[in-house]
Amino acid sequence: MQLSKPTLGPIVGYTTANQSRIWFRGKFEATGESSYRRCFGVLRYRKKGEGAWSNPLFNKMSPNFDMTCVLRIATLEADTLYEYQVGWLLIDAELEKLSSIADSQLVWPENIYSFQSGTDDGAAARTYAVGSCRYLLKTFLGEIFDDRGDKVFRSILNQHEQARFHGLLMTGDQIYADDLQFVSPDDELVEFLRRYRTVFGQEYIRKLMATVPTYMILDDHEIEDNWPAKATEKDKLTLYPKAIHAYQIYQCSHSPLFDADRQGRIDGTLHKFWYTFSDGCAEWFVMDCRTERCVTNDTRRMVKAEQLTALTDWITDGSSRVKMIVTSVPLAPDVENELDDKWSAFPEQRAQILQAIESVRDARVVFVSGDVHCSYVAQITKPRQTKPVAYQIVSSSFFWPYPHMQRGEFSHGAVLRTVQGGKKFVASFVTDVYSDDNFAKLNITPEHIDVTFFERKGSQLGSPYRIVF
Repeated sequence: MQLSKPTLGPIVGYTTANQSRIWFRGKFEATGESSYRRCFGVLRYRKKGEGAWSNPLFNKMSPNFDMTCVLRIATLEADTLYEYQVGWLLIDAELEKLSSIADSQLVWPENIYSFQSGTDDGAAARTYAVGSCRYLLKTFLGEIFDDRGDKVFRSILNQHEQARFHGLLMTGDQIYADDLQFVSPDDELVEFLRRYRTVFGQEYIRKLMATVPTYMILDDHEIEDNWPAKATEKDKLTLYPKAIHAYQIYQCSHSPLFDADRQGRIDGTLHKFWYTFSDGCAEWFVMDCRTERCVTNDTRRMVKAEQLTALTDWITDGSSRVKMIVTSVPLAPDVENELDDKWSAFPEQRAQILQAIESVRDARVVFVSGDVHCSYVAQITKPRQTKPVAYQIVSSSFFWPYPHMQRGEFSHGAVLRTVQGGKKFVASFVTDVYSDDNFAKLNITPEHIDVTFFERKGSQLGSPYRIVF
């Protein structure tokens, strides 16, 4: 049986010392007005250098999920390089019956991909690429002819081939569904799906995600600008479900959010989009700062109580790992002309998070964000104190063809916006603010993090900055 190449992917998702999740897409083939041929994704893997492949793993590719599937490899050894192949086939069979198909019966596409399993050493140094906001221009004719944003992923891939990245963290605005704003925003499911296929199908991002474990969280442009500030009740009932369905298919499905069954297929229904994972000396809390927002006159919150409680419990759990908190919009400093879209609009919840960090002796907490189309490192302190409570790293944008934000637009050295009588915190830049398309390279150890910014085509921006704990 001949297998076909994936039409999109593969993407290496959530990866640990003993498991990894692989996402890819097949093809829809109609057989009538309301029927289609059954399509199944297939995967095999082996340690690099070994001759024998694993038994093939199968999963159904459904039109409900844009003909994509995720397969979980559950028998990995730590710190080991693996090879894998993926493909798909059209066959009129039940999924349960496919396990009887032997590898020798399959003819695989020629592409062989590789990834490295995670570590079981809780003190091991980790290297991550971080960034956000990758714009692709949609023309007035509804077509996308723009590969300029793919250059940043070529630069990351070039560095990965020299010294391995352990992960890629994309902190929001992976698509711009509203790039022409009110002229022609995406508002139908087929448009959101087409957008993701284009964005994730370009050459270098596709090669990068096929080999580096990739983690994602949404910001506003996966739905619409500044969501939900301008949302009508109709938007919440029609636009949002379509945008979020596409988001779950393309960004959530290969994350730690879903459970996996015994056959390695993801299972379950999501009730939240924030998640945690650990890797070496670092552990990550990836916040959802968009879908839980409420900006009515009666209620103003960035996140629901459940997420806030989970975060503060995680901060104070006594773990010896470095705490990395991903929040798509920066915690600090405040942005003078965007106070209502950032954490400054939710000072009570921001204060709760900072007070939880302050309560931990010798806390090692770093916020990682995007959104504001520039990059920097800042520190958060108490007034008249020099020891940082926490640090803020911002890396944005992967690609933005319009003017970028400048240092003067931030409240550098000022007290963060707070509630009356609340505790005060000050945010100050400790690096330059780089107004260039960029990504950040984070070398994380238990004692320090080296932060280096690189512009889109790979040149280093300024000098590396070392956060010392």
